[in-house]
Amino acid sequence: MHSTVVLKFGGSSCADNEKLNIVANKIIEFYEQDYNVVVIVSAQGKTTDKLIQEAKELADVPNEREMDVLLSSGEQMSMAKISILLNRLGYQTVSLTGWQAGIYTAGAYQDSKIDYIDTSRIQKELEKHHIVIIAGFQGMNENMDITTLGRGGSDTTAVAVAAALSADECYIFSDVAGIYSTDPHKVSNAKKLERVSYEEMLEISSEGAKVLHNRCIEIGKKFQIPIIAKSTFRNEEGTIIQNKIEDSTIKSIVKNDAILRIHLTSPQYKSTMVNEIVTFCVTNGILTQNLVNNSTDSLDISFTIKSDKLAKFQNLIETQYPKIEMSYHNVTRIAMIGFGILNNENNLKELMNILAQNNTDIACMEVSESKIAVLLNQTVSDVVLEQLHQKLIS
Repeated sequence: MHSTVVLKFGGSSCADNEKLNIVANKIIEFYEQDYNVVVIVSAQGKTTDKLIQEAKELADVPNEREMDVLLSSGEQMSMAKISILLNRLGYQTVSLTGWQAGIYTAGAYQDSKIDYIDTSRIQKELEKHHIVIIAGFQGMNENMDITTLGRGGSDTTAVAVAAALSADECYIFSDVAGIYSTDPHKVSNAKKLERVSYEEMLEISSEGAKVLHNRCIEIGKKFQIPIIAKSTFRNEEGTIIQNKIEDSTIKSIVKNDAILRIHLTSPQYKSTMVNEIVTFCVTNGILTQNLVNNSTDSLDISFTIKSDKLAKFQNLIETQYPKIEMSYHNVTRIAMIGFGILNNENNLKELMNILAQNNTDIACMEVSESKIAVLLNQTVSDVVLEQLHQKLIS
């Protein structure tokens, strides 16, 4: 009986035909080791961004169902091209859309969750020792509508499929060599991590690092699927995501500038209004964080949302709460992550010292056994990130 491995290739790996040839060779390497190979692909390069932009040229807030139909096409292009290439190279393959692969979803359009996976079609193809190539990021809901899984949805598809098939491993291939101690594009001496726990990886991802989506890590942890993040283009070891190892080491520092602090005010007020607004946001796929209620007799609240949710949020407020006044500004959140981080009191002291040296104003702070995070009232330069990395990691 063949062992099964799931390989996921991101948009940068599939960006053009030259890179698709590299991807094909990676797939063949595993296949020639007598694995059952299932491949999950993202859309090529910036295809998804281009489709979103084109849709917004047609409508400021496009219909979400139709957006999912449109956005799902990018991954389908990638899967078909790789299948065509592997067939030419003499390998039997089959490409499957999310719904052909039996991926059933629930929840809001553009941010659906995988409900379950009927693996019968995938298993049927693997029994023939075919290479199965699946379009990531997508599935089908109970109404037989195409749905997409939100940011990082192809990562989620890959680990979910690996779990459903009881695969030995799930590889996440991209243009970076693994998980780093901070953003290597911002800090030149960022260190690649050999191992990181599921818990630490969840914190890194949830803080906005553009690595693995937190939902895929949650699935990996639940089903104990080893996840290996590594480069498509460099033959070197990646980062293994594993079970928890406690120490006082900071594994990663994440700086996120893609955050807005929203301020809502209105003289008209009822005690349930804040709850209504938050619930309404969650129902529509907008996560509100760092909420502060400044009054008990009028509406005066502030909270943060992701920058890319602004247009949707504004539309909701204007439609549902037209008398509420809204303002917003950009802010920065910095998080230091490492299980057992509070075992070393120097970690918090150094963070406070560096923030003070840079005259930053802290809006709020969050502390747990695996994370120290601060929300700042303004955006700050990457110099602060470099200083923290130099002092606490380098």
